[in-house]
Amino acid sequence: MKTGFKRSAVVLALLALSTLAAAGCGDGGAGSGKVTVWMYPVIMDSKANAAYWEGIEKGFEAKEQGVDLRVEHLPWENRDQKLATAFGSGKGPDVVLLGPDQIPQYQATGALRPVDRAIEEARSAFRPNALEAMSQDGRVYAAPIYHTVTSTLYNRKLLAKAGITEPPATWDAVRAAAPRLKQAGASTLDYSASNEASLNMSFYPLLWQAGGRVFADGGGKSAFNSPEGVEALTFLVDLYRSGAVPRSAMNNANLFTDQALGRQQVAMGYTNTPADAALAERAWGKGNVIVGPALTGPGGQVCFGMPGGLGINARSANVQGAEKFIAYMVQPAQIESMGRAGGFFSPRTDVTVPHDSAYAKEYEQALDHAYPGEPNPAARQLMALLSPEIQAALTGKKSPEAALESAASAADELLARQR
Repeated sequence: MKTGFKRSAVVLALLALSTLAAAGCGDGGAGSGKVTVWMYPVIMDSKANAAYWEGIEKGFEAKEQGVDLRVEHLPWENRDQKLATAFGSGKGPDVVLLGPDQIPQYQATGALRPVDRAIEEARSAFRPNALEAMSQDGRVYAAPIYHTVTSTLYNRKLLAKAGITEPPATWDAVRAAAPRLKQAGASTLDYSASNEASLNMSFYPLLWQAGGRVFADGGGKSAFNSPEGVEALTFLVDLYRSGAVPRSAMNNANLFTDQALGRQQVAMGYTNTPADAALAERAWGKGNVIVGPALTGPGGQVCFGMPGGLGINARSANVQGAEKFIAYMVQPAQIESMGRAGGFFSPRTDVTVPHDSAYAKEYEQALDHAYPGEPNPAARQLMALLSPEIQAALTGKKSPEAALESAASAADELLARQR
């Protein structure tokens, strides 16, 4: 079956998620007939993306005679709005590749059907954190087909200039390295503080490393205004005020090449992707790139990384066909081919995706410490409330305690309105 492909600008890097879905409404179907899939440019090369999904169509249709799989490509722009409209109209997709942050809102409105039956045979092979990220109320609502991951990235040349032979892997080591790096003319830790930066790639990993949480159990109240939250923000503020976090952090938006780390003005980052490591190798020289373990704080070793998973529209007219497609996509061969094509890692413990990167082993190890964030329908709105308060703390307009208290008050009002 030919794939209907629409070219679009790539606005997300590796941590971007795609959305898949099948058209129709209803609750049944015998597994034959049409399964329509909406696909976003999860593989960044548009031609490679189209070719990959054409191959999936052919392979699936050869295995499942009588099922007509149609993959339609859409741009990233306004994907949530379009998907919500489609679900709400009853004309939406059968199968959708969701990120963990999307599942709560669609599950809460009854738009999604659990996929437990589709993944029954493969369930025990998945990484527990991948399944947990895709679950609500004890049911799995999206079957993971790939995983993203971040970790620490160091500039060996800057560390050596400061006489540091062991890359700082803990908060205490970062603090200890800061004066030596400053004396050598470099900052220590890069950070993204602009309103455009996702807190999943900036403050939240520090919060989790301190042992804190964004939301209280149940998601009805915020939890970042805790002793752990204050400790995380104080760690960051102290580094910023001493110059260990560069002043350019205020304008950073999680774009490696635009930041002090990419320009070799800071020695390390802690939320860097495999794509960042590849860019660093080209900019710094291969011998100057070190990918290390997930950064360890007083509450443990944590990095950000999340799966992308296939979910089923609750109003699909071909549930069995949708389940067959999901069961096909979570098989080892498809997990490996998806990883190869998109540069992803495996959400299964029994599948290792071969990578050309010299740093694949380090990123694979970081997967054991990957945390997908805290799904909540108000997660993105809460980020918009918290980011300015973090900026206020960094610039000295508020203390860490006052900044988090102010953000928590606004966040709890937001969450109360959504109950």
